[in-house]
Amino acid sequence: MKKTTSPYILVRNSSIHSTGVFAKKNIQEGTRIIEYVGEKVTKAESDRRADIPLGNHKNDKSNGAVYLFYLNKRHDIDGYVSHNTARFINHSCEPNCEPDIIRGKIWIIALRDIKKGEELTYNYGYDYADYEEHLCRCNTDNCMGFILAEEHWPKLKAKRTREANKRKKETSNFATAQ
Repeated sequence: MKKTTSPYILVRNSSIHSTGVFAKKNIQEGTRIIEYVGEKVTKAESDRRADIPLGNHKNDKSNGAVYLFYLNKRHDIDGYVSHNTARFINHSCEPNCEPDIIRGKIWIIALRDIKKGEELTYNYGYDYADYEEHLCRCNTDNCMGFILAEEHWPKLKAKRTREANKRKKETSNFATAQ
């Protein structure tokens, strides 16, 4: 199959993670930039496939782990195919794009105006259950440190606050004992 292309993008090395997708020219908010393509698989097959790269990823953190993308209640798209250029779009806690399902296709859409040369990113939206296995490298001002859906950020912030208060209390108790 021929690689997916778009007049808006180019692929090159990324400071976020290995390979990234960058704006070849200015992109207006709301633009459909590129389709996320791959093999359409059932949810059961998707679950099975997710376990394989996650196991490998624990030993080799240099490569991406999972390219499975929610399509609908019964199917996902496995984007781990050579012709899926969109699989190189990295996660960010301050994304400039978002995925959107339009007529059964997954499109990467500009959330705001994007300048030529800017790296395209979206929030991968990972669940809270295993967030510690997915470190974030976006280095934005609002980076959560983990690839995590924004809806789970309050839980992580509350957990960090509890842990900080516990450390503060332990330090205070230690200083008092001296």
